[in-house]
This record gives sequence, structure tokens and C-alpha cells, in this order.
Amino acid sequence: MVAKAKASYQVTNWRKYNESLVERGSITFWFSDDVIDQWEHPNDRPKVGHPFVYSDTAIECLLVLRELFRLPYRQTEGLGRSLIQLMQVDVPIPDYTSLAKRAAKLEISLDVAKHRGPVHVVVDSTGLKVFGEGEWKTRKHGISKRRTWRKLHLAVNSETQEIEAEVLTENSGHDADQVDDLLEQIESPVRSLRGDGAYDQWKVYDRLAEQEIEAVIPPRKNAKIKQNGNSSQPPLVRDEAIRGIRRVGRRQWKKDVGYHRRSLAETAMYRMKSCFGSTLKNREHENQRTEARLRSKILNRFTHLGLPQFEWS
Repeated sequence: MVAKAKASYQVTNWRKYNESLVERGSITFWFSDDVIDQWEHPNDRPKVGHPFVYSDTAIECLLVLRELFRLPYRQTEGLGRSLIQLMQVDVPIPDYTSLAKRAAKLEISLDVAKHRGPVHVVVDSTGLKVFGEGEWKTRKHGISKRRTWRKLHLAVNSETQEIEAEVLTENSGHDADQVDDLLEQIESPVRSLRGDGAYDQWKVYDRLAEQEIEAVIPPRKNAKIKQNGNSSQPPLVRDEAIRGIRRVGRRQWKKDVGYHRRSLAETAMYRMKSCFGSTLKNREHENQRTEARLRSKILNRFTHLGLPQFEWS
């Protein structure tokens, strides 16, 4: 029996992709003239107390640099001061306490590109550590009670690999409970949603059916058919998936329905942890939400700069 040759691939746009990787770390790309022009807060809405000095754009710019270079708030303030000196720009830099306070209430857009027609999304979640021991200590002595996590839930466009929506929850937040929040964030109509077995719940199927979204979710191995085939009602999506698995097997069914596109969500998780680490720097939950959303936005900007294109052989 001759073993099959392992498939290999080659990046066909290496020069362009290499430039996009270099551009990701360019200070001028993030600290641009447009940002400086919008540095001061317009204070166009009534506010109790002292008026704002810095615009949301200014705060977001410094927080982006904080995430890019994994800095504490104080070092972020120092980086901002040095940048305006080098660029010879006369703008004030907020202190670290102002950054932390404004970050808790900052509204951040994910900067998703406009699409023509409906989108196909894949959903998944990953854990981000808040505090606790490192991997070495955990392997040697076990996990202690003070090890705390948050769960980051992402909805990724399977065509463009952009993060269309994100939700940060406590570590007890179930994946299926976040589908409503994720779908509400997506502006374009959604054609299909792919998720793993954690999303195999009737409330997920019902919500997707209400919005006419195709559900590509593998039923549990012990799943039973809910509605008989001789019923006058249209067949249920989950029941059809169970019948398909019984007919051709789970592996072939996943190939037939294109379930493996769901792995792009895992790719997004890997990219995020490679760029920003697997730990959240903030301790307050509101600041953690801003931190996670900023990371998602930055990852979308990386995607817009360019992704590798492959040629399989």
C-alpha cells in the first residue's frame, strides 16, 4: 500500500504579505496625522463636571499602542510623551489614570469592511487568563483556586477572516448563550453559521431559523431525531444532520456540509494569542472588555493590510 503524499503549500504573495507584516509595527500607521487632528475632545454634548480634554480617538490610539507593545498604563503614557516629542507635535498626553478610567467606558468599532450580500460566519470561544500561575508552576504543582479566566467568543467571517463580532464573558459563560449577542453585532445579513458541538442546543437552532440562517452544527453522538419523517411539518435542520451522519458517517458528513471551515475561528484565536498573548492585563471587567475588543479591532486592521495567499500542491 502506497502512502499518500502529504499536501504542501506555497505562499504566492510573499512580497506583499511581508510588507504587511512590517507595516503592523509602524508607529506612524497608528499614530497618524488624522488621529492628531482629532486629538482634542469636541465636548459637543452636555456633561456634568469638568469637560473632556482628550477625544475618544486619542484615548483609543494610546490604548492600541498599549496592546501592540503589551505595555502597562504608565509605560503607555511614557510612550505617548516620547512620540509627540519625536514628531514635534504640540498635543497633551493623558496620564495613566485617565487612560484607565476612559477605557472602561470606551465604545469601539471593530472596523469591519463593508460587504456585498450576506456573510458566512464561524463561531468559537477561547480562554484568556486574568491572573494565576504560569504553565511551569501548574504542571509541577497543579492548578490553584486563584486561577481565573475569561472567555472570549468570536464570530469570524469565513471569506475575509475578519472578526465580525466578539463577546467577553466570565469563564462560566456558555458558548450557546452568546449567539444572540454575536448576531446582533453583525450588520450584514448572515447566510450561515458554523459552530462545534457546544452550539448544539435547540435555542440556537430556533434563533437561526428565525433569521433564516443555515446552521452547520454537528449533533451530539447520542442525539435523537425529534420529528419523524412522516410529519406534515418541514424537516428540522438538526434532524436532517442526524440522518446524514447515520447515512454517510460523521467524517463524510462534515466534508459534505463544509463544516471544517469552522477551523478559521480557531485560526483567529491563534493569531490573537500570538500577537497579544493569552493573558488580560486589566483587572476590572469593563476594562477587560475594552481590551478584548481592541485586540479584535487590531486583528481586523492586520487582516486589511494583507493575508498570505496559498497555492496547494
